[in-house]
Amino acid sequence: MNITFLGQAGLFIETGGVSILCDPWFGPAYFASWFPFPRNDRLDLRRFQHPTYLYVSHLHRDHFDSDFLRDCVSKDATVILPDYPLGLLEAALRDIGFNKFVQTRNWEPTELSGLQVTVPSLVAPTDGPIGDSGLIVYDGEVRVFDQNDSRPIEMERLAALGHFDAHFLQFSGAIWYPFVYQFPQAMSEALGRKKRANEMARAFRYIKEVDADWVVPSAGPPCFLDDDLFQFNDFDRDPANTFPDQSAFLDYLREQGTTNGLLMIPGSHITLQAGDCSVEHPLPEPEVRSIFSNKRAYLTEYQTCMRPVIEAAKASWPHGEVDLVSSLKEWFEPLIEKADITCAGINGVVILDCGETGVAIDFGRRRVEPWQGQEWDYYFKFDRRLIEYCVVHHLEDWVNELFLSCRFEAQRKGPFNEYVYNFFKCLSMERLQYAEGYYAEQAPIDQFWESNGYRIQRRCPHLKADLSRFAQIEDGVLTCTLHGWQFELATGRCLTSDDRRIYAEELGSLTATRPPEEHVGATVRNQCGHCSYKPAGSKGGVTAGSEDGVPVSEKA
Repeated sequence: MNITFLGQAGLFIETGGVSILCDPWFGPAYFASWFPFPRNDRLDLRRFQHPTYLYVSHLHRDHFDSDFLRDCVSKDATVILPDYPLGLLEAALRDIGFNKFVQTRNWEPTELSGLQVTVPSLVAPTDGPIGDSGLIVYDGEVRVFDQNDSRPIEMERLAALGHFDAHFLQFSGAIWYPFVYQFPQAMSEALGRKKRANEMARAFRYIKEVDADWVVPSAGPPCFLDDDLFQFNDFDRDPANTFPDQSAFLDYLREQGTTNGLLMIPGSHITLQAGDCSVEHPLPEPEVRSIFSNKRAYLTEYQTCMRPVIEAAKASWPHGEVDLVSSLKEWFEPLIEKADITCAGINGVVILDCGETGVAIDFGRRRVEPWQGQEWDYYFKFDRRLIEYCVVHHLEDWVNELFLSCRFEAQRKGPFNEYVYNFFKCLSMERLQYAEGYYAEQAPIDQFWESNGYRIQRRCPHLKADLSRFAQIEDGVLTCTLHGWQFELATGRCLTSDDRRIYAEELGSLTATRPPEEHVGATVRNQCGHCSYKPAGSKGGVTAGSEDGVPVSEKA
């Protein structure tokens, strides 16, 4: 098996005449804040443009490079789709011209052109942009795990697949915490040190669990080339900087007694055989080392090259085209009106300070209004142009677009609140209802409602819409108006698809149509294979606090 490293999480896997292009990223991302490090804009991309298969792990912009995929990758490629609850990834790929797809199932091996491909999929609202995944490829001799950003928890299922020859994984920060928060300097440095240590320790735990012959640090960190963000780069191995690079992590592994780590830069090529590997770099070894040992000079030169790109991006941002208060009121109020759990979880005021204009989102009163100095629980300060861009383009996920840009300041009163960021991930009714349903299924209460003489499960078996709000019942047939799926209440049968059922029982009747369940670890999964939840008392679930002193979403 031959693998070419493309930068960040990008891989080009070749074996037995079959190729898989994974997570290619070559341009700036997140409002021209992120750039690949080391730079990969000088690679000859022609040999990567006609893969047999394309795998995009999730919709983060440093994994889903829509411009490159649209303009450069053959549409004859078959896309390997993770098992996600929402069809957002498939829709995004169809929008840029791809029309061949193979749908995988979570953890189930799929045979593709003589390869065994397994995709562990994560589907909590906190997992990427409502979905993150890894890729396992086995050609009969070599097995590789491209973990990228994902954080699988069912390690026994990973071990059951067999021995791993190579393991590619994230080890560095990829998020704004803690440096955008207006914490005292000493506090910010202490939090940064803790986060950096946690990042590396988490990656090391995965390395020990997977126990591959070879380990390749990948999926970050990016570099920041805008003058406003340049200081976020880790030039001198600052223990409080959350973006350690590959060389720093490999030194960390050696300190732990692990010596099987491999350094790869864009264009590096690894050949894997059972029990053996070789690596070839596109540059002489001293030049490869110099990228990391003389990092400030390297990034300064890179910055000079990319300055016109950054300025062009900034010039494209709208300004003065949008009435922010009225636009966000029209957009957000219908969402929070139907977001009971999210509103209860936030239960306060979130401010978007855009300079002359400020917007207050009051989740207790479920109102969006001008900010006129009222008290707040969370405070964000943005360049107005970025919020206008989000409105003009109706971005439904601000966290994985706007917040990842790191182009903002933040304050909060009290502990980290997961619900705040998850709301900004879910700015469509479909996304928000999925998140609400996920939260509800973690709760230690039964989720039912009554209507038309039936006691009915509250969440749609399709994508978790709140049926007490979105259902219409006529002649014994329930229609979920969010997506149009229909269910026969007398039998629980789905009239739209043959693999879903709804729990419904006639009031006063002892007969119920609840589908049988089988226990899989801590998860209860209906036999239709789609409707899963964690019962009360199981591990997991949603927290509005933090974990080990580092916020759950802010550990990326």
